[in-house]
Amino acid sequence: MWFLYALLSAVFAALTSILAKVGIEGVNSNLATAIRTLVVLVMAWGMVFLTGAEAGLADIGRKSWGFLVLSGLATGASWLCYYRALQLGEASRVVPVDKLSVVITLVLAFVFLHEPFSAKSVIGCLLIGAGTLCMVL
Repeated sequence: MWFLYALLSAVFAALTSILAKVGIEGVNSNLATAIRTLVVLVMAWGMVFLTGAEAGLADIGRKSWGFLVLSGLATGASWLCYYRALQLGEASRVVPVDKLSVVITLVLAFVFLHEPFSAKSVIGCLLIGAGTLCMVL
């Protein structure tokens, strides 16, 4: 089931890039990011209340709060940079560079989460890196 959600995430991320590139034309990239964030905020809280998940809010520990806040800050920084890059460059060149996050995530997961780094992972990282270079050069 995780694969279906991951695949849907990729489809929606692709749509996000194309829709953002069209929508950002003539709009300040920071303002565009704020509008996008507001929509995501309303949608996310809507799902929380629709599913009754708000009951778990009080059960979140300090460590989780801290890391969720840091994750939110990283997301915000990523979105601000992404929208500015989309505004300045072609989506077909910006998106592959953005997807280097896959390689960076694998390395960080290995270093900080002690997740295994197999030969497949190394080959995949090298192929993603090479593919990115081919697409942007």
